[in-house]
Amino acid sequence: MLKTTPVPAPPDTSPHAEGVSNDEFRAAMSRLTAGVCLITAHEAPLTAGGPRGEDVGMTATAFMSVSLDPPLVLVSLREGSRMDDLLAEQPLWAVSVLADHQLQIAGRFAMKGRISDRLLFADLPYVRGEASGAPLLSGALATLECRTENRVEAGDHTLVIGRVLTAALPSPDSPPLTHFRGRYRHLG
Repeated sequence: MLKTTPVPAPPDTSPHAEGVSNDEFRAAMSRLTAGVCLITAHEAPLTAGGPRGEDVGMTATAFMSVSLDPPLVLVSLREGSRMDDLLAEQPLWAVSVLADHQLQIAGRFAMKGRISDRLLFADLPYVRGEASGAPLLSGALATLECRTENRVEAGDHTLVIGRVLTAALPSPDSPPLTHFRGRYRHLG
C-alpha cells in the first residue's frame, strides 16, 4: 500500500481589496497575547420528556469584557460552528477562564474532527451553573454565566454579546493559560 504525506496548503499571499493577505493578517494577529476560555452551553433535548440534552463546549481566545454597567462580555464564534448554531437558539451559556494547568482541556475542545462533546466532558471536574445549566470547570481562574443580549455578523464569525448573570472565582490565584503565536503558553 502506498503511503502519502499530506501536502501543506500553499501560503495565502493574495491580498484582499484592502491590501492585506490572510497570512499577513494571521501573522500580525498571532502576536496579540490572549487569555484562553472554555465556552459551554447545554443543548436542550429534541423532544420534551426525551433523553437529557447534551453539553457543548469550545475553546475560545477571542473573548473580552465589553461593559461594566451593565456587565457585558463578547465572544467571537466561527459562523456555522456548532456553538454558533446552538447560541442562535439557546440564549444561556457559560465561560470558564482557564488556568495554566488546564492546557489539555483547551486542546481537547479546540480539536478539529473531535469526538462527541459528551465524551469530552466525561472525566472533567465541573459544576452545573444555576443560571445557565452549562458546565463551569472546577479549577478555572474565573467562571461566568451569561445570557445573549446581541449577535453581530462579522465576516466569517458571529460576535455574541452576553449579559453576565453570575461570576465566581474558583481558583483566582492560579497562573493563566495564554495563547501567543499560534500556541498555548504559560506566563512566567
